Amino acid sequence: MARLEDEFRHVLSSRALDLEIEALADLSSLSISSDRSNSASSADLPAAAADEDDSVSSSIGRRSSAAYRSLRSIREIDLLPDDAVADLRAIASRMAAAGYGRECAQVYASVRKPAVDASLRRLGVERLSIGDVQRLEWDALEAKIRRWIRAARAAVRGVFASERRLCFHIFHDLPISSSAISAAAAPATHDTPFAEAVKGAALQLFGFAEAISIGRRSPEKLFKIIDLHDALSDLLPDVSDIFAASKVAESIYVQAVEIRSRLADAVRGILSEFENAVLRDPPKTAVPGGTIHPLTRYVMNYSSLICDYKVTLSELIISRPSASARLAAEGNELVPSLADLELPELENRLPLASHIVWIIVVLEHNLEGKASLYKDPALSHLFMMNNVHYIVHKVKDSPDLWGMIGDDYLKRLTGKFTMAATNYQRTSWLKILNCLRDEGLHVSGGFSSGISKSALRERFKSFNAAFEDAHRVQSGWCVPDNQLREELRISIAEKLLPAYRSFLGRFRHHIENGKHPELYIKYSVEDLEIAVGDFFEGVPPSPHSRRRSHG
Repeated sequence: MARLEDEFRHVLSSRALDLEIEALADLSSLSISSDRSNSASSADLPAAAADEDDSVSSSIGRRSSAAYRSLRSIREIDLLPDDAVADLRAIASRMAAAGYGRECAQVYASVRKPAVDASLRRLGVERLSIGDVQRLEWDALEAKIRRWIRAARAAVRGVFASERRLCFHIFHDLPISSSAISAAAAPATHDTPFAEAVKGAALQLFGFAEAISIGRRSPEKLFKIIDLHDALSDLLPDVSDIFAASKVAESIYVQAVEIRSRLADAVRGILSEFENAVLRDPPKTAVPGGTIHPLTRYVMNYSSLICDYKVTLSELIISRPSASARLAAEGNELVPSLADLELPELENRLPLASHIVWIIVVLEHNLEGKASLYKDPALSHLFMMNNVHYIVHKVKDSPDLWGMIGDDYLKRLTGKFTMAATNYQRTSWLKILNCLRDEGLHVSGGFSSGISKSALRERFKSFNAAFEDAHRVQSGWCVPDNQLREELRISIAEKLLPAYRSFLGRFRHHIENGKHPELYIKYSVEDLEIAVGDFFEGVPPSPHSRRRSHG
């Protein structure tokens, strides 16, 4: 037996073909969608995977037939020439017949295990403990996740599948249990040497995904964890096909299923953490000029990305957010006004859509707190106008996001934007426009009536001072959207210029007939029109906006 054992070891090691990692790398270039289309649609796959999760034994039963088969996504590669495989089969048959099948299997595992480990190293699979993974900075971890997804596809569909086929061809139907085992006992299967050869590498491979699934949850990790979840979900039918048929190897499949479940829990937990982070983001310092807050950009870009992953997230997010539950979870840290927050009713919408709407609701609430930091009420309204306008346009620019929240909620958002714009104009310009009213200018007494020139001079002076102050201040305010900025200027001009033109037409001769009219009539209508063009640029007013003419 020793001679046969040595010969088996020699053929197995010396005749091994050099595994072409480049060929395996081609497996990793297959997209998840294209892989799934080989066997089932992406919509059907979760149900199939769930069936496998419910009963590993049913999968084992399906694999109990003598004929070897594999999924279409699997690409086996020859690890030894056919004649070498035939020689190994003959040697294994003789050893098994003599009651040394177990010893033959041990030799097989001792030779193939280092080869499997080497293949995974060449694919870039690192030997990292859970602690090693969790101590990595996110940028480094993100890159490793991308590499792991490519490597895992190649490892499962190439390395492990090829190892299992080789083991099948050598040990199929051979009694590889020790001769000391009674005939009544169930013999070890032909998968036993395969399991011993690859189990360590497989546990190492999936250990990385496990470390991610139980790591610290933070919003920036969401989309890479979804990628990891999707990649693992995509691989599960292959993992089942390769491992679940054997009692000694089925634990690898069970582990992969459990890791996918924990990744799903992590996704749900991170989404909840993101919602709470938006809610808790503290109002610190007001952004200059009432421009779009960085939180608004971050949250809406994040929401757009959520919609990019809506296929997976719609499967994983199965419950709607609850404002009351969140308030209870937050305890006393939140201000009482949060109790008024309500989630709008969305008919016939997925729970994921409710979460996106809830994110926007808490973002609006947070922005209202940040708006209160401004001492000038007009700037507070301008800030809300800018930010809600940005939210509306991010929704309109993303068909998926728009489709998620629906037309009704978009109309509500648009209404809030319009209200903020109206409140800005009313707060900022009502006082200025009131200077151009006739009230208080007419005097009457005895048999005559007329205009109080002193009151008129004061009215012009009040208008000039109010407009100059608005021009000086609001030129430094910011409306970053070009179209909105121009529309707001036009709206101001449509109210201001006709009122000033009319006031000037009615009363200018009273001033021009007096002394120093230039002290009171400082601007022509054209001067005001030019000056309005400086508003909302986010910079101090330029010299050209000053008085151009006196007539």
